[in-house]
Amino acid sequence: MDRYAVFGHPVKHSKSPQIHAAFASQTGQALRYEAIEAPLDGFAGTLRAFVAAGGRGGNVTVPFKEQAFRLADRCDALASQAQAVNTLRVEADGRLHGFNTDGIGLLRDLTDNLRLDLRGRRVLLVGAGGAAAGVLGPLLGAGVGELVIVNRTAARAQELAARFGVLGPIEAAPLQAPGKGFDVVLNATAAGLGGRAPAVPADVFAPHTVAYDLVYGPAAAPFLELARGAGAAAGHDGLGMLVEQAAEAFWLWRGVRPATAAVIAALRGAG
Repeated sequence: MDRYAVFGHPVKHSKSPQIHAAFASQTGQALRYEAIEAPLDGFAGTLRAFVAAGGRGGNVTVPFKEQAFRLADRCDALASQAQAVNTLRVEADGRLHGFNTDGIGLLRDLTDNLRLDLRGRRVLLVGAGGAAAGVLGPLLGAGVGELVIVNRTAARAQELAARFGVLGPIEAAPLQAPGKGFDVVLNATAAGLGGRAPAVPADVFAPHTVAYDLVYGPAAAPFLELARGAGAAAGHDGLGMLVEQAAEAFWLWRGVRPATAAVIAALRGAG
């Protein structure tokens, strides 16, 4: 039975094993999928051991996406743009092919599931790590009118804005003064994993704002509570994004594209 895994630190909370088990059952694919917590200083060794034991592919979550990019033997265009990999496929010759399905997953959740038209919208992206880098290309490709990126370390936001500037209207701004009343505010930081909201001013939100956290479950609560308290129209966590990016990874591995709506609904119902 083909073996796949998600690698992260921490990773015990991950719903990816449930998602891929549901996809495998739905599509009749024989595979085993597990969660592997790699030491912070031992991702490369953990990944190599997995491949040596016959692993066929994996997903990569925080904090290893940029390391995965450096370890991949070749990458698709989105991963190369982002310099971050969240999906690895082991090819027949044993070489690692890296992909980034985060931006595809985010767009499918925003546009297909939440019915949000991004064309011409003013979008604020909070964070400049691997998760943020993975969604910038697809967001710009969706035709946003303005994309502002802020980060605790300003130089990192400036570097991303410069790298992606050829793709569309993107700029870096100070964390404490990014602008006011955005149409969409996306949180791509890991602050929620520590029970904190990112330090953005409340006036980035307005009554028409859609707030979206790329993480899901309790970790998204601090940001969504901040948005609600500031009067945002709607708030969503990243569970739909997680399922949609997983579906893209499943297709890359198996050549079969699973349906996602029932899986998202089942996970929502399970709490």
